[in-house]
Amino acid sequence: MTELSFEKAMEQLEQIVQEMESGKLSLENALKKFEEGIKLSRFCAHKLEETEKKITLLIENADGSVRETPFDADVEENRK
Repeated sequence: MTELSFEKAMEQLEQIVQEMESGKLSLENALKKFEEGIKLSRFCAHKLEETEKKITLLIENADGSVRETPFDADVEENRK
């Protein structure tokens, strides 16, 4: 899965969900699809974590200068 993009992984995951929800898979095939879905889900979660670490916010200081700080989802959520 190293060459897989986040978007492609999400498309595949959505396809697996549709196939499983159809009820047309045998138990064995449903289990295989479930396992594949778990791998894709973990891949996507890892990609999102990597991306979140790269996000930075530019914050303007009182004197007008700009500083770069790491993104912190908890801090941003508390600002709302």
